[in-house]
Amino acid sequence: MSGAAEQFDYLVIGGGSGGVSGSRKATALGAKKVGLVEASPKFGGTCVNVGCVPKKVMYNTARHAEFLHDHGVYGFTVKESSFDWGTVKTRRDAYITRLNGIYDNLLEKSGVQKIMGAAKFVAADQPTIEVAGKRYTAPHITIATGGRPVVPNVPGAEHGITSDGFFELETQPKKVAIVGAGYIAVELAGIFGALGTEVDLFIRREKALRVFDSVLSEVVTAQLPKGGVNVVSKSQVQSVTKEADGTLTLKRMTDGAEATSSGYDCLLWAIGRSPNVEIGLEHAGVELDGHGFIKVDEYQNTTKKGVYALGDVCGKALLTPVAIQAARRLALRIFGGQPEMKLDYNNIATVVFSHPPIGTVGLTEEQARKTYGDENIKVHVSRSVNMYHAVKTD
Repeated sequence: MSGAAEQFDYLVIGGGSGGVSGSRKATALGAKKVGLVEASPKFGGTCVNVGCVPKKVMYNTARHAEFLHDHGVYGFTVKESSFDWGTVKTRRDAYITRLNGIYDNLLEKSGVQKIMGAAKFVAADQPTIEVAGKRYTAPHITIATGGRPVVPNVPGAEHGITSDGFFELETQPKKVAIVGAGYIAVELAGIFGALGTEVDLFIRREKALRVFDSVLSEVVTAQLPKGGVNVVSKSQVQSVTKEADGTLTLKRMTDGAEATSSGYDCLLWAIGRSPNVEIGLEHAGVELDGHGFIKVDEYQNTTKKGVYALGDVCGKALLTPVAIQAARRLALRIFGGQPEMKLDYNNIATVVFSHPPIGTVGLTEEQARKTYGDENIKVHVSRSVNMYHAVKTD
């Protein structure tokens, strides 16, 4: 039996960047009893463990390879070099472990009670969750459970990995197939390519990064082959077969015709992410939108009073700093006496660590035209060569 629910002032489900920031902010504002629920043994969520932080380590690694390639242009004589994937993985993993410890210490110092285990809402008079057979309740509960990579429903899909699996690779693949056109696919393809792996990037349409401004999409798609990435456009993978020698063969439709690609020792799916919402939301009266994300208003309120949601689980601006700021503003509204406090989701800057990296903020040209009309839009384009590369030009 679960027994009576333990009462808290504030409960947060999900120990990622948003959950950690929001729970700590609540205690700083005077909430006496704050609990943070996390199913994984590691705090920090996707960003710290299998996302932006270890990805940036690998991006920096790839940049070293690019610098080595260009040393001669800058007057350096470099002896033949080699790269050991295992070395950087060991150091990267140790760094992430240190960050996990820092998160633990921050929560301890803030007085946040860590509740380890998977949470589910249960039927009760007021919103209540159950974790490892014990029940907890609070007048304010925030859902910050994040998301997970999607694996397509095609035969043999289980032979591939996702971005999570990328960080588990013990050795560098010789030949990799990456399926997807978003920033995760582009970033990982660029890393592999710079480090010498043979890369095929399969995208459904003609260009990568289609949700970004067309200028950025065009430039990055054009640059990918220069970084060792073979872009196979207008392609959809139909099935995956594991051969007797352990390599993978992909059957695909490309530009309306059947085709086969083979010899891969790694297949990586990067076709999107889905929200972690399998937490008994029906028992709390929390509704989902048509895409499976939690419905929230501009103040992070869900359809149930006293239950809030933020971060990737809401499907809007899936960025770590966004979740952190939304969490802090929500805490200010609940515990800081600022009832109108909310996050402005307009003009959020973002960066893609492609090769070269790109940055953007505000509306895309397409969005601007749709919002304000073609007659009200002026487009100014300026192109130049980065000084680093200009020196390389004869």
